[in-house]
Amino acid sequence: MRSRLLPLLIILMAGVLLALGFPLAVSVAAAQQQKVVVDRIDDTARFASLAQFVTKRPTGPLEMGSTDERRETLQKELDDYYDVYGIRAGVFYRDDGAMAQSPNDWFLPRHGALRDAFEEALRSRGSHDPEQVWPWQRGRLAVASPVIKDGDVIAVVVTDSPTGRMRSQTLHGWLLIGAGESAAMLLAVGAALRLTGWVLRPVRILDATTHDIATGRLKSRVAPAGGPPELRRLARSFNEMADNVQDVLEQQRAFVADASHQLRNPLSALLLRIELLALELPEGNEAIASVRTEGKRLTQVLDDLLDLALAEHVAADLSLTDIGELAAERVASWRPLADERGVRLTDTCPATTGWADPVALSSALDAVIDNALKFTPEGGPVHVAVSSCDATTTVVVTDGGPGLTEDELTRVGDRFWRSNRHQNVKGSGLGLSISRALLAAGGGSITYAHHEPHGLKVTVSVPRGEPSGSPSRT
Repeated sequence: MRSRLLPLLIILMAGVLLALGFPLAVSVAAAQQQKVVVDRIDDTARFASLAQFVTKRPTGPLEMGSTDERRETLQKELDDYYDVYGIRAGVFYRDDGAMAQSPNDWFLPRHGALRDAFEEALRSRGSHDPEQVWPWQRGRLAVASPVIKDGDVIAVVVTDSPTGRMRSQTLHGWLLIGAGESAAMLLAVGAALRLTGWVLRPVRILDATTHDIATGRLKSRVAPAGGPPELRRLARSFNEMADNVQDVLEQQRAFVADASHQLRNPLSALLLRIELLALELPEGNEAIASVRTEGKRLTQVLDDLLDLALAEHVAADLSLTDIGELAAERVASWRPLADERGVRLTDTCPATTGWADPVALSSALDAVIDNALKFTPEGGPVHVAVSSCDATTTVVVTDGGPGLTEDELTRVGDRFWRSNRHQNVKGSGLGLSISRALLAAGGGSITYAHHEPHGLKVTVSVPRGEPSGSPSRT
C-alpha cells in the first residue's frame, strides 16, 4: 500500500510546487525586464527633454563656425551613453531623419521591434510594455519616447539595449527558485515518508495480526501503535472482535470435549447392559450384533470428537524432524496390517528434514495410511514417498483403491463426511479432519488429488524452514 500511496502524495506535492514555481518564475522574469524598461524610459525621457530645445533641423553640411550648442550637447550625451552602457540611442524626426544618434552609423530599421516602438511613440505613447525577453532568447530591448513641442510630436527618442545582463539575472533568479523548489520537494518527500509511515504502521500491524489469527495463533492481538484516531479505534475494535471470537471458539471446543467426555459414561453403561441382555439371548443374534457394532462406532465417534477438540486447542510443539525417518517408522508400523489384508505397502523415504510436531505428523500419517489400506483391495498397492522441494517437505501417499469423484474431492476432510459408496467401511469421518487440524497448527497442510490410473493421492506438506512466530524446540 505504501508503494501506491507514496507516489500519489509525491505527485500531488510536486504539482503544487510546480503550480507555485511557474508563476513565480514568470514574475521574476517580468520584474527584471520591467526594471530595465523603467530605467530606459527615464533615459529616453531625459534625452527627449534635451531634444525638444534643438532649434534647427540640419538641411546640409554645417558651415564652418555655424554650430547648434543644444544639438552638440544632445549628441555628446548620446555618445557618452553608448560608450558607458553600450546601448544604442538616437533621436529621429517623424520622417526617420536623424537629429542625433550614437553610434553615427546607426539608423532606424524598416521593420522589427525598433520600428514598432518608433511608430507607437509617434502616437504620443511611450514603450511601457515591450514583448517579454526570456533567458533562452538573444533578442534586444527597444524603448521609445516622444519628443513633444508645442503639443506636437516632432521627434522620437529610441534606445536599443542588449539583454544579456538582464537575461543572466533572470536565469540566476530562476536557479534560486529551482533550488528552493528542490529543497521544498525533498522536505515534501520526507514529510510524505513520515506521513505514510505514520498512517500505514497500524495497518501493517493489523495485517500481521490478522495473518497470525488466520494461521491458528488465536492469541495474537494488535499492539498499541500511533496513527490516525480512526485506525487506533479500528485496532481496539479488532482486538475486541478477536477476544469474542476466541471466547466463542473456546466455548465450542469446551462443549465438544465436555459432551464427548460426559457421553462416554452413559454409553459405556448402555453397552454393558446390552452385553448383559445378550447373555439371555441365543448365540449369534443379529439384532444384538448390530447394536454392538453401532455402539462401538458411537464410542469411536466420541473418542474422535475429543481428539479433534484437543487437536484444535493444543499448540504445535515444532522441532526440526527427519521426515523420511518418521514416515519410514509409520510405514513399518502399518506393514503387518497391510500384509494381513494382502495389500502391497511400499515406501521411498530418503532422509530429509522439515519443521513439524513429530506426534502430530505421526498421527496425521497414521490416519492417511489407515484410509489407504481400508480402501485398497487385496493385491493392490499403497506407496509412501518423501521428497523436498523449495520451501516444503512432502509425504505423498498413493493407493490403488476406487478413488473419489470431483465432487467428493472438494468435500474430503470435512467433519463427519464420508462417501455414500463407503458407508459400510468402519470409521467416524473425523480422522482426516483431525489430521488437517494437527498439521495446520504447525504450518503444514494436507491436499487430495486423483491418482492414475485409479486411486487417491494424498499429499502431506510441512515447511522446511522454521515458521515465524511459532513455538519450537530443537
